[in-house]
Amino acid sequence: MNIRTDILLRVYLSFGAMVLFAVAVLYKMFSLQVVQGAHWQAMADSLSTRYQTIEATRGNIFSVDGSLLATSVPEYDVRMDMMAPGILEDDVFYSKVDSLAARLASFFQDKSVEQYRRLLRKARKDKNRYFLVKRNVSFQEMKAVRSFPIFKLGKYKGGLIAEQKNKRILPFKTLAARTIGYKNDNVQPVGLEGAYAEYMDGVSGSRLVQRIAGGSWMPINEDTEVAPTDGADIISTIDINMQDIAQKALEKQLIASDADNGCVILMEVATGEVRAVANFTRVEEGVYKEKFNYAIAQSSEPGSTFKLASYMAAIEDGKIDTSDIVDTEDGTFRVYRHTIRDSHKGDGKISVKRAFEVSSNTAVTKLIYKYYKDNPSAFTDRLYAMHLNEPLGLQIPGEGQPLIKTPKSRSWSGLTLPQMAYGYELKITPLQMLTLYNAVANNGKMIAPLFVKEIRRLGNTVEKFEARVINEKIASDQTIAKMRGMLEGVVEEGTAKQLKNSLFKMAGKTGTAQMADGAAGYKTKRRYQGSFAGYFPADNPKYSMIVVVQNPRKGGYYATTIAAPVFKEIAEKVYAGDSRMYHDFKKLQMASVPAAPPIKYGFQKDSQYVFGALGLKSTQHLKQDTAKVLLSDDHLPEDKIPDLKGMGLKDAMYLLGNIGVKTFVKGKGRVVKQSVNPGELVNKGGFITIELE
Repeated sequence: MNIRTDILLRVYLSFGAMVLFAVAVLYKMFSLQVVQGAHWQAMADSLSTRYQTIEATRGNIFSVDGSLLATSVPEYDVRMDMMAPGILEDDVFYSKVDSLAARLASFFQDKSVEQYRRLLRKARKDKNRYFLVKRNVSFQEMKAVRSFPIFKLGKYKGGLIAEQKNKRILPFKTLAARTIGYKNDNVQPVGLEGAYAEYMDGVSGSRLVQRIAGGSWMPINEDTEVAPTDGADIISTIDINMQDIAQKALEKQLIASDADNGCVILMEVATGEVRAVANFTRVEEGVYKEKFNYAIAQSSEPGSTFKLASYMAAIEDGKIDTSDIVDTEDGTFRVYRHTIRDSHKGDGKISVKRAFEVSSNTAVTKLIYKYYKDNPSAFTDRLYAMHLNEPLGLQIPGEGQPLIKTPKSRSWSGLTLPQMAYGYELKITPLQMLTLYNAVANNGKMIAPLFVKEIRRLGNTVEKFEARVINEKIASDQTIAKMRGMLEGVVEEGTAKQLKNSLFKMAGKTGTAQMADGAAGYKTKRRYQGSFAGYFPADNPKYSMIVVVQNPRKGGYYATTIAAPVFKEIAEKVYAGDSRMYHDFKKLQMASVPAAPPIKYGFQKDSQYVFGALGLKSTQHLKQDTAKVLLSDDHLPEDKIPDLKGMGLKDAMYLLGNIGVKTFVKGKGRVVKQSVNPGELVNKGGFITIELE
């Protein structure tokens, strides 16, 4: 083979190899584009597009009087598409960008005009289609932003991208904050927010987003592909006015006594509906915050408030009667090398009723030890029959576990029975103790406390809750009547005489207990807990209440000085605000009929009720036509914002709710300022901020 032939052969082989390679490439291209095209296109789309979850608006929590306790308000992340159709031409963008920078700087006041100008110009140069302008912009701020230069060209032309998210707020700030609670990921649920998250969360939606330069994801369409379904609303049993009264009274006492913590629970006797729950923890001298729900979660030795159960057990078992005589001697009783002492010098021989009124420790331990020492199970069985050993099964999480020992308990000793008689060697939460007192006020019927009345979705009832009966009768009518007489005696003639009131009677029991310090017991520095549990009015109980204050440092530690005053202040203010408890209210008539008193906007039925109680004809006085007088519900302006100044919160919320405006509240008292001027047209679903003083 000559050289020429050899060269040609090599050329032909190389050319053939190249042709075969080209055919293989063409075949592969054809296979990818045509045969497998749909598969690879879908994979490409999955890498550059995805569905993003859109959070549903969480349901609201309302008080029993309709006030908004917790709600979600919209917040926005403001972004900008620098290549939007309306500003695609450079001369259009650059002619208005300086004006936009100036408005952003003056409105948000977080950057200078020059800083905004530089950032906007750089984003334009980079052709950024998802430039972050500002985070956490409120609904009202967002309305203003839409009117800024460039943005006012419209949501497509001006490049404005508003990404909505929901922010949870408490309009009344700290009022009932611990009861309202919260729900956070990876955190144990707290309060109503946590307990009813299944109802309140709603169903999330989704929107299609596309990956852009820089790894950000930008919505492809203006509207969501799958709209979220908002959560259901919770109607709680909390009364916002009573809650405010309870918190203020408790906080004032805690500051005065420099205590570690304290709690108050106010409950309606017949229904078990909890009207107020206040919990405060000392964070520094004179400063208290809601950090822990002592009312439902803290199981501790209650002290003398437990004597109600001890005496009730002995009377129900026929061991004693209120007129029986017990010898308190010098105020001491020695049992198993342990001396039980009264807080005062002994009263000698006194009746059982008087022993209860003066809270004698020696009397109750003597009686319980005498009649149950040979069969202590009879005593503990009676306590178990009252269900004091069982949790209440509350509607909110975190209830403390009660501890009522029996002779079978490993820690039972010869001293346990007398110790239990006056509230030691057992544990119970304040709410569990209140439930017992509420049962006595309710003629022996024990019902579980209720925190939620109803669940609603779009105004329709999803579920309704009624009082759950724990025990139809914890004792006989005769025993209950005797216990109620003894509880009234505590206030009339006993340790809580300072609660006596000329308008209505209160009943209850003081309790002072030394607090154990963990494993160290009672041997370390002494700390005390003062409590008062009871109900009012005593002759026809409407509300029951318990007050607990722990480790006061100033002004003494006895319950009569640190807990009873809080009970009295709350009871008197609640009584003053609830005319249904006035027995002789209908008998009061005005001697003459003066000019009609002024009426603010509010519920017409309430105004008619007041006029009727005062002996005035409501039809005569409710027909005045002035800016400040509500004639009837159908006279409310429906298209304009009313003048709210001078109104109470309930009336202002009623008015704004009727015209479809959502409310953000600051402060307490009466309205002094509103963010939208009176007379402006109503923006249905919009927000208005009202400030109270």
